[in-house]
Amino acid sequence: MDSQLDSSAPREPISFLVFSASLRTGSLNTRLERLAADVMEKHGGTVDFAFMSEFDVPSYDQDVQDSEGFPPGAQVLYDRLMKTNALAIASPEYNASFPGALKNLIDWVSRFKPQPFNARHALLLSASPSMMGGNRGLWSLRVPLEHLGARVYPDMFSLAQAQQAFDGQGNIASEQLRARFEKTIVAYMDLVEADTHYACAKKAWFEYLGESPTSETEREE
Repeated sequence: MDSQLDSSAPREPISFLVFSASLRTGSLNTRLERLAADVMEKHGGTVDFAFMSEFDVPSYDQDVQDSEGFPPGAQVLYDRLMKTNALAIASPEYNASFPGALKNLIDWVSRFKPQPFNARHALLLSASPSMMGGNRGLWSLRVPLEHLGARVYPDMFSLAQAQQAFDGQGNIASEQLRARFEKTIVAYMDLVEADTHYACAKKAWFEYLGESPTSETEREE
């Protein structure tokens, strides 16, 4: 067995907020995200599993923020992000992009200070009936997250033809895809563990495009 996939190997404490960006009952992305949570727990991670419906927010409006503050759904996501080391999102693809509800939620939560996506690791997953597996949506999701300073893991996992990709027990039916899925998540966990606990890894990080967010450059409208 690959040593990276040895669940008996000791691991420093790491925690993940794991949620599906789909609101649909019986969502393929929710099924995939549950499998991701299972892999994380199998390999020594602590998981906070969440549903998109827990983060219900109105359309972003700065006038509303100024007069009423943050809506409860945005506050809940912010609090749960700040209590975990890293993030994993399974996002559906709508019209070659990611859901507007998720973009709106990111817009709300990005207004908190400290801004919670900055320097936070994120893993992106998708399950889609299409042959592309939702990959175009994940590439579009990288844009706002990386703009906000998130360290989006380079290897994304897209499950194509997902309506027929799960077996009767809810696992990925293809042994090859199942192995790649687990390997991707374990490698991501290793990176989060190293960056969280080992100073030499922290020093190796540099900001995307050489930019370093400061109070002077944080977005104001």
